[in-house]
Amino acid sequence: MKHLKAINKYFWKYRWRLSLGILFIVISNYFAILAPQVTGYVFEVVQRNLGALVKPKNHPEYDWLVNWFIRFAEQYQGISVVALCGITILILALIRGIFMFLMRQTVIVMSRHIEFDQKNEVFQHYLKLDINFYKTHNTGDLMSRISEDVSRVRMFTGPAIMYLINLVTLIGLALFYMIKKDAELTLYVLAPLPVLAITIYLVNNIIHKRSEHIQSLLSDLTTNAQQSYSGIRVIKSFVQEEAMYGHFDKNSEAYKSNAIGLAKMEAIYFPSMTLIIGLSTLFTIMIGGIYAINGAHGVTISTIAEFVMYINMLTFPVSAIGWTASMIQRASASQKRLNEFLDTPSAINNPPQPKTKAFEGSIVFNQVDFVYPNTGIQALTNFNLTIQKGQKIAIIGHTGSGKTTIAQLLLRMYDPTAGSISIDGVNIGDMDLQRLRKQISYVPQDVFLFSDTIANNISFGLGETPEAQVQQAARYASVEKEIQGFHGGYSTMVGERGVTLSGGQKQRISIARALIKDPQIVVFDDCLSAVDAKTEKEILGNLGLFLKDKTAIIITHRIFTLFDFDMIVVIEDGTIREMGTHNELLSHNGHYTYLYEQQQQEREETSEDE
Repeated sequence: MKHLKAINKYFWKYRWRLSLGILFIVISNYFAILAPQVTGYVFEVVQRNLGALVKPKNHPEYDWLVNWFIRFAEQYQGISVVALCGITILILALIRGIFMFLMRQTVIVMSRHIEFDQKNEVFQHYLKLDINFYKTHNTGDLMSRISEDVSRVRMFTGPAIMYLINLVTLIGLALFYMIKKDAELTLYVLAPLPVLAITIYLVNNIIHKRSEHIQSLLSDLTTNAQQSYSGIRVIKSFVQEEAMYGHFDKNSEAYKSNAIGLAKMEAIYFPSMTLIIGLSTLFTIMIGGIYAINGAHGVTISTIAEFVMYINMLTFPVSAIGWTASMIQRASASQKRLNEFLDTPSAINNPPQPKTKAFEGSIVFNQVDFVYPNTGIQALTNFNLTIQKGQKIAIIGHTGSGKTTIAQLLLRMYDPTAGSISIDGVNIGDMDLQRLRKQISYVPQDVFLFSDTIANNISFGLGETPEAQVQQAARYASVEKEIQGFHGGYSTMVGERGVTLSGGQKQRISIARALIKDPQIVVFDDCLSAVDAKTEKEILGNLGLFLKDKTAIIITHRIFTLFDFDMIVVIEDGTIREMGTHNELLSHNGHYTYLYEQQQQEREETSEDE
């Protein structure tokens, strides 16, 4: 239960709905509890007409409203009284129904509002978490927590709360009037309830443990399915459908077995409670009947009728104790899983007093060291680099040399382990995080397109954007002609992750998405690896025009001879090995020369093969 304290803020937010809901629950149960008393009075009338009962002077054991009704009904005789009582019971049922409707409109609707708020809170927190968090957590697990776990918590904030208040109110009112009617008979009738309480306590401890385990298994199952859907092309390419199905079947079997085990536990649990309630009814009829025959304690047939109705009314609330407790236990287990993420702080946060400054474009890496927290790999070591405003810089190196790390540090996806990075003389750690990223356009190595139109993918960083601006960006990225060739043009829907497009098309749409922001600093991370030589030449030509007066960092493992870089940085094992212009580096006859000659040789071999 301690984990559910996290949602108290929502109860406070919707306190008026909750308060009204509680009031409606109490009123509906109040009118429900009057029906047995009116029924008892009917039996009294019948007994009096049969001469088996003397008319009592008053009915102190009845509710004041029932006593008022009896005074009114005493004006009539025989069947008229019975008919009047029948109409009154119907009216009580209708009034109760109205308040039950109102109680659901307040409590259940409140739970839907809380579900909406909680999903937004979880999703918003997900968006705040740093990149390293997503490297160490499965997407399927994240999806399970925001869907399944939040839904289970809603069952607590809605049905569980409603049934809990309902059963407490109804049991309280029933006990009050039962004790008022006959305390000793009430004691006998309720004797089985302690056994019920012990059963509920023991079984729900087991249910809680199993529920938490089942939620974990469901998360694994969701992760397995999500990865299979995302990697379906790889699965089919390697003919691994059967293997993946076997893996899914194994996870599904584990989930099924545990879910069935829990269902069996509940299958025993609920009939057991019904049996105990049945024993209470039996005690009522048996002991009450003996009292009535012997004329003891003032018990009459009307008393037995009232008690039987009270017990029947208590059947659902008492049996719902287990169901409600089960919902609360499951909600607690789910909220615990949600709290694990909600209590996870982001490693990247805005400073207390963030600086907001329009970039001019000068960048300085000062003795930067960086170690990836999840792997412990040293990506950069004593990295020093100064980039002047408007310069075009190429960072070249083999895979794993630390090139991409430079881009991610510049965008504050990570913070340096040591050293500092500044833009225009201001440490990026002191800048407003969103303002920093808005002023830098980044084309990642791993291109990601949303399942949306091409136009919306290009204008993703800006929202509503004029069509002419979208087309201009596509023209700079050399993808305009291909988009116009699509059946829907810029309104063409791309599949999940852009699956309907080629690798080169996805890269160029990603470039257009970066260019449309028209930033002062642009970072391209190996974004031309999937385009042919002709398209590469066209894109580089367009970039030469677009990047005029802008600071550009082009990260690549290839050497672009068609682009006039102000400086080329050769990086290896996280350190700068060489630095200079193309001609300067060739004259040094060092590592850059080796890379250049190797690339030229590969091009010659490719030309010969063609």
